[in-house]
Amino acid sequence: MPYPQENQRDTGDFYSEESTAAARLRAMRAHERARKAHEQAQNAYADELTVRTTSGWVRGVIEEDLRVDRPISAGPVRTWRGIPFGASTAGENRFRAPRPAPRWNGVRDCSQFGPIAPQPTYSWTDRIVGSEDCLYLDIVRPRTEEKLPVVVYLHGGSFIMGSSHMLMLRGFELATRMNVVYVSINFRLNALGYLDLRSLGGECSANPAVADQILALNWVRDNIAAFGGDPDSVTLMGESAGGAAVLALMTSPTAEGLFHRAIAQSPPIALVHSRAQSTLWARELARRVGLPRRVSVDDLRQEDCADVVRSGQSMMWRAGELLHLNSCYAPTVDGELLPEHPITAFEQGHQHKIPLLIGTNSDEASFGKFLFQRQSARERAALRLLASYDPHHAPEVVAAYRGAVRREDFAHLLADALFWAPSTRIASAHSEVADTWMYRFDFASAVLKWLGLGAMHSMELGNVFGDPQSSRASLLTGWGSRAEMEELTSTMQDHWAAFIHGGSPKLQWPRYDGGDRATMIFDEQAYIVHAPNDGRRKAWEDYHMVEWGSGRPELVRSLGFQPHRRD
Repeated sequence: MPYPQENQRDTGDFYSEESTAAARLRAMRAHERARKAHEQAQNAYADELTVRTTSGWVRGVIEEDLRVDRPISAGPVRTWRGIPFGASTAGENRFRAPRPAPRWNGVRDCSQFGPIAPQPTYSWTDRIVGSEDCLYLDIVRPRTEEKLPVVVYLHGGSFIMGSSHMLMLRGFELATRMNVVYVSINFRLNALGYLDLRSLGGECSANPAVADQILALNWVRDNIAAFGGDPDSVTLMGESAGGAAVLALMTSPTAEGLFHRAIAQSPPIALVHSRAQSTLWARELARRVGLPRRVSVDDLRQEDCADVVRSGQSMMWRAGELLHLNSCYAPTVDGELLPEHPITAFEQGHQHKIPLLIGTNSDEASFGKFLFQRQSARERAALRLLASYDPHHAPEVVAAYRGAVRREDFAHLLADALFWAPSTRIASAHSEVADTWMYRFDFASAVLKWLGLGAMHSMELGNVFGDPQSSRASLLTGWGSRAEMEELTSTMQDHWAAFIHGGSPKLQWPRYDGGDRATMIFDEQAYIVHAPNDGRRKAWEDYHMVEWGSGRPELVRSLGFQPHRRD
């Protein structure tokens, strides 16, 4: 009979469908059990020091009592040292954009600092230290379970030297006193990181160091939550060359969203290279390495790393370009990572619209007092320094410093050209689009004042990091009132911490704007000054500081570029 057969067929289909669904369910349950077992096995590593990153597990250490030479003043910390965020930059990777660190198995011991970038030692020998396998970072945080804001620090060193773990920059006191997760990074330096070699031909990155810094910021975004840091609350902070790197990254589209506040201390941002500058220095590097005129980046890759760095040092001191404010190394306007000069980007409103704290020291270049013996030589040097960028307005600027014939006036001119004048321009432009605060660090010990050096370049780091004794200048800064030093340290750290945690310093510090120009002065006491040195600032208003070579048209033409005219 057809009916029972049809019914039997239907019943068979039902049981077949039920069997398939059951098998699928069993497979899903088995997969889930396997996933949980794998996760439990993985998490078996985890404790307060063992953390999983995107490349593998890392294990740090607890610093309880000793910080190299003395007790930690603010409590124990957890620290992870030498975490790789990028692959080696040696061999075929030299001069190229960085690649993420390769994965590893097991737990990586991160109790020791990683190698530093290749760099000179400034000793009586021409010894080069460091390794091209240098893309490492260090993390310090208080020994608590709090989710904390993050500080990513870019070290200074004239784009030539420095490291994440210089004694001053290890961040133990900063992390505990400001209650943050502190990350300091290594990146490529000198000829290996801050020289655009594209004019030589061959594949390379115009800005290896900038690309390293962006890779590190991506690593922080993807991994810092595992260390108790808030990836949505990252402050990028740097001093000197590191401060310039902060401002440069504020204008890089690739870095957008990777940090949410910025602190730039004494940034020489006007030194960013034009293509003409980079071409000049690329040719000079090849010549000093001993390569023929027709050379490519591939040829430089074959040279010994130390020889490349050593040749770069030679050209810096012997080419004579420092007399024209033309430094060998800096980020380069490349049309991609840095589409335009950072000062131009700020003035056009193309920067990231985030809170900015920026400032300089009152005697950044006090060494300039001892550069020239005769007044006439100082005046000629002042005009020569500024004329390379803007020969038309250079005399007006020099006149604002009384001709720069006195030692003190020449030193102030040099400091303002490198640090203060570009910083005020950045602050004024940024205040139009985002909250901005500006400071000046005036504090100097009795010895520094007696020597005529004052508040030199980088002197504020001891107070910001809360560890004046770790400074190389501690023998000079240690003479004086300990109470004054501690009060200033507390004041500065309170302001920096408030900015890092909430996006603004403490209430006593008003915002900077192009009219009032309120500036916090850090001295024995902190106080506000409105429009400090405004006569000098106005002298810089028309001076064009972003086009090196405007005053040296013949040289620029010899490099294959047309000079910019400034009338």
